[in-house]
Amino acid sequence: MVDSAAQPDAGHRAKRLFVEMLREEWRLHRELLGGSRFGLFPLVVAGLVAGAVELLAFVGIGADSVVTGLHGLALVFGIHTGSIGFVGRDALQDLLGDVTLLVFSGRTLPLSQRALLATFVVKDVVYYALLFLLPMAAGLLPAALLRGAVGISAVPLLWATLTATFVLGVGITLAGVGLGGRGKAGLAALAGFGVAGVAAWLADLPVVAYTPYGVFGAPTLPHVVGALTLVGGVFLVGGLLFEPQSRRTTRTEKPLFRRLHARVSDAVAVKTLLDVHRSDGGLWKLLFSGGILYAVTVALVSLAGRITGVEPAVGVSFGTVLGLTGFTTYNWLTQADGVESYLAHPIDTGGVLRGKLRAFLLLGPLVGLAFYALALARHGAGLLDALTGALLLVGVACYIFGVTVYLAGLSPNEFLFDTGLFLGFGAAMALPLVPVLVIGFALSPVPVSLLAGLSAFGAVLGLVGFGLYRRSIPKWTRHHRGG
Repeated sequence: MVDSAAQPDAGHRAKRLFVEMLREEWRLHRELLGGSRFGLFPLVVAGLVAGAVELLAFVGIGADSVVTGLHGLALVFGIHTGSIGFVGRDALQDLLGDVTLLVFSGRTLPLSQRALLATFVVKDVVYYALLFLLPMAAGLLPAALLRGAVGISAVPLLWATLTATFVLGVGITLAGVGLGGRGKAGLAALAGFGVAGVAAWLADLPVVAYTPYGVFGAPTLPHVVGALTLVGGVFLVGGLLFEPQSRRTTRTEKPLFRRLHARVSDAVAVKTLLDVHRSDGGLWKLLFSGGILYAVTVALVSLAGRITGVEPAVGVSFGTVLGLTGFTTYNWLTQADGVESYLAHPIDTGGVLRGKLRAFLLLGPLVGLAFYALALARHGAGLLDALTGALLLVGVACYIFGVTVYLAGLSPNEFLFDTGLFLGFGAAMALPLVPVLVIGFALSPVPVSLLAGLSAFGAVLGLVGFGLYRRSIPKWTRHHRGG
């Protein structure tokens, strides 16, 4: 008989698991992303933030605008990290082959599922707070030390509020997944929260003041308590309702493959579409990601209007930014497989990439255009401005697809921490898109001749994207043949 006193308690097991998770996260990133290159990533982030602060100061924009953008990035990053809620259940349903994430292995580890989830979330918060959010906050140090643009005490406060914003993003996704898995009642509650949030925003209620971002602007006790209550409430909902295991003991799917294949005529494209459709969250994942980007775009357009005193051109501004949905859509299209999963079939690397292209063309531009139509309905735009924005959106989406495939193949998430890919992708996005955004934000109403030029530029971007895609086929063919 085993002495129970000799067995480690749940707290000790959770602590040991936390340490091992943290160590494995670091090891995995170092091995996958080139060791020393990965180690330089925090320095790159700090340098980019510091450069953005100085560049914006040069054109008369204060550091507070950068702080707003950083909180937006932290929220989006947290929401993306929380998307483990979608991936985890798919892993258990064998969508990812023989992969089962450690955080969802409660049946084999001596810890409850909720303890595993809590440990995993704490690990992510600690890891990314040090690797990603601390360098973002440190990017304000040059402005604080050299120009006195912000106080030195603002840097640790910024780190704290960025971390809290990241945690809020994770909690939003987990709560959304938890409510979405509760049937009609859960979906109704989720819709109710969304409507309440939009109504509060439209009514100009001071809800932002009681978020972590509001705490940075005014760190008063009511704001701190309100922010902590918000973050805690979101996580309470997510923790109580989130279930990584599917409730369905059996799963029946309609025989859609042949019907889709008769229309699409590409087996890889059909498989990709079915993988997304049958995975947890289905096609709603794409709309969820697009909705986040739409909200960020609304905030950017509003901020640009306040800074420049000029009402931005809706078509050009929204079209350019919403074209970035091409990246999130491609990310979901490549979530479930890689070239290796096709090795047992008579399909080469080029065939896999061609299938991904066709699946992307069927979904990618449509996601962005759906939210673009919403932007036009809400903000209004002239006919030529609207048409130009639509062309820019499709062109930017196809350009992002080409750049992503060329740089990362079927592993777009590698952009996040591979310093070389991160810089390459950032430069490839900034060079063509920043000038267009400057025109859209500061030169409204855009002259007809310039709108014609931007329309042509959108078409050129799309062609460049397809050119990069074509060049990526021999590149990744050589890569996979070489092992």
